[in-house]
Parts: sequence; structure tokens; C-alpha cells
Amino acid sequence: MKFSIGGSLKLAFRPWVEGLENVPAEGPAILASNHLSFSDSLFLPAVLDRKVTFIAKAEYFTSPGVKGRLTAAFFKGVGQLPVDRSGARGAGEAAIRSGIEVIERGELFGIYPEGTRSPDGRLYRGKPGGLARVALATGAPVIPVAMIDTEKIQPPGKVIPKLMRPGIRIGKPLDFSRYHGMDNDRFILRSVTDEVMYEIMKLSGQEYVDIYATAAKRQIADAEKAAKAEKSEKPEKGDKAGGTPE
Repeated sequence: MKFSIGGSLKLAFRPWVEGLENVPAEGPAILASNHLSFSDSLFLPAVLDRKVTFIAKAEYFTSPGVKGRLTAAFFKGVGQLPVDRSGARGAGEAAIRSGIEVIERGELFGIYPEGTRSPDGRLYRGKPGGLARVALATGAPVIPVAMIDTEKIQPPGKVIPKLMRPGIRIGKPLDFSRYHGMDNDRFILRSVTDEVMYEIMKLSGQEYVDIYATAAKRQIADAEKAAKAEKSEKPEKGDKAGGTPE
């Protein structure tokens, strides 16, 4: 399924790519990418000759009915790995274990350090857990990746994708072997994550925002909620301020 989906994507959207030579032909590596769109997990594998395994919430693989089975088959076909999100720290720990298993098999592991899609196209602070811990526990090189313009293909609320050429820039591998065995040091985890995010920023040209994308989404949602509340409290046009005309 990977090759049929990948071939169709390349034929329809003709994505351009720079730095393919930075992805090893064999052996383990971590592909750390910015995250602009759901389609990021489709376009990156489409331009590579090797399988890339990303993580996805387990609900995508366990939904009932025909639609659920089709969804599960699709995600398995494009290399998504189910992760149980139960428990206070279930998702994070499960993602780390899954990533280590993929690396130990000598494969490519894809991860989005921001933890969620950017709400506005800017690059947000990387979370110091999954990426850094998998890298330090395994010694695998980290390859920074920048997705370009994928958010413009299918903006929120649009059903039919726009046919345009997205881009992918792949940077040189980063070696963090000097920190091997220090995956429980939060200062080292922060340092590794920030170094990777800096390289992604250089590749993508995005504006960097030093807060988490999840916090930015909450701020945007709160602002929209406040704006709606303010609008609903305003008197309708023609009403007199201070009361209803007798």
C-alpha cells in the first residue's frame, strides 16, 4: 500500500525534495520533522525508498465498522504504529517504547517534536521527552526534516485538497552519542531537543515561537471563545444603549 499511495501522491502533487542523500540507505535513524498538516506523514514516506514508521493514537486502529477497518488498513499501510494513550503519561511512554523498538530493528522512526500540528504555520518549542529520549537511549542519529507548504494543501474546513507542490528539506544527521546514557537528565533532554528544533527552523524558514503548540492552541481557542462571548453581549443594531425601548 505504501508504494501505491506514495506513487499516487508523487504523481498528483509532484513534491520537491532536497537532501535525500542525508537519509542512510540502511541502518536506524530518527527523522524529526516540523508538523504542518496531517499529510506530512504521507508526503515524507512518499519521497523515500525506505519505510518510515510514525506513531498514531490506537483509536485509529480499533474503531468499529467498515469505516474503522478501512481507516486501520490505511494507517497500517502507510507505516503508522498504534500507541495506547491511556494513563496520565501513557502516550508519551508508549511512544518512547515504540520508537526504541523501531530503532532496534534497524529502521527509520519518524517523530514530530512539537507534539501536535502547528496552529498557524509557525514553528513551536519541541517537547523534550520522546525525541531526545529515543535518541539517547539508542544512539541513533537524528535527521532534521522540514515540511514546506503542506498546510496549504488542505486547510481546516476544506474537503477537497488543493493541487500544489509541497516541499521537503532533509538536513544532515545530528550525532548525540556524547550524551549516551543521559536520557534521564532533563537539562540534556532540553538541550538535545532545542538543537534539533534550531536545525528544523533553519531548514523550514519558519518563525520560531518559544512556547508549546498545545499552549498556543489553547490561547487561540480562548481568544475565539472570548470574541464570540463579546459579540453575543453587544446590543443588536438599533437597540438603545442601557436598555430596551418602551
